[in-house]
Amino acid sequence: MMAITLKSLLDAGAHFGHQTHRWNPKMKPYIFGARNGIYIINLEKTLKQWNQARHAIEKVVATGGKLMFVGTKPQAQEIIEEEALRSEQYFVNRRWLGGMLTNFPTIEKRINRLKHLETFLTSETIKDIPKKEVSQMEKEKIKLARSLSGIRNMKDLPKLLIVVDPNKEHLACAEARKLNIPIVALVDTNCNPDGIDFVIPANDDALKSIRLFFTQIADTALEGAKSYESVLQKKAAAKKLEDEKIAAEKAAQKAATPEKKENNKKAAAPEKKDGPIVEKKTVTKTKKAAAKKETAATEAAQKTDAETAKEETVTA
Repeated sequence: MMAITLKSLLDAGAHFGHQTHRWNPKMKPYIFGARNGIYIINLEKTLKQWNQARHAIEKVVATGGKLMFVGTKPQAQEIIEEEALRSEQYFVNRRWLGGMLTNFPTIEKRINRLKHLETFLTSETIKDIPKKEVSQMEKEKIKLARSLSGIRNMKDLPKLLIVVDPNKEHLACAEARKLNIPIVALVDTNCNPDGIDFVIPANDDALKSIRLFFTQIADTALEGAKSYESVLQKKAAAKKLEDEKIAAEKAAQKAATPEKKENNKKAAAPEKKDGPIVEKKTVTKTKKAAAKKETAATEAAQKTDAETAKEETVTA
């Protein structure tokens, strides 16, 4: 992208303002002087203001916002359409319809009507409609397309309005201000810069001047779109990695569950060891036999003692 320089501004005639009797005193800070009854714009200030506007444009598009190009004066119409289409931004280059921003739901209905007419007039059903009605529909479609073709795909309001000549586009600027939408504008010496967030003091009538700025605006928008696409790709890649990590953790947990259950079963079940159990039973039986034998011996001894005592008694 080629940057705007003092030389390119001079070559485009961006320094030529309006006649000295057609000026707005509020533009005095941007005027270098007068020559042959025409104000000369200070291009150093133009360059400074342009750089500020350029950063704002790139920032808006880089965060996913949309621009709206507005220029309905004849010398701006073609350039506005070309550069807006090239950079995939919204544009209005014929007539500003009241409420295009402040009453967008109503405008959206007109857009839907335009799309319906375009579809209907190319369908087979049109053969059954009287020619007079078809002609009326064609005229309606052309009228709607002239005003709405640049915003036919607009779903949300633009984040930044870019205007050629705020005097000419005062309705658009008023609606943008009402909705707190920032405005970038090419402002000539006859314009009021109040209410314009990014004033670019420059010739807003010369074709070369308009083309220079709007070519650069479109290029800046494309750069911002690349940055936004890069951010989206990084987010998508990060999300994919996160999803893969979660899936791997779930798979690991699922694989570990049966093994854990088996371990729990083994821990709960008594150990079956033949040696110690048999030995225990044998020891118990031996103890019982010994006790029984001892009891029998005691009883026999007691019986013998009793008999001996009896014999002694008889003898005596």
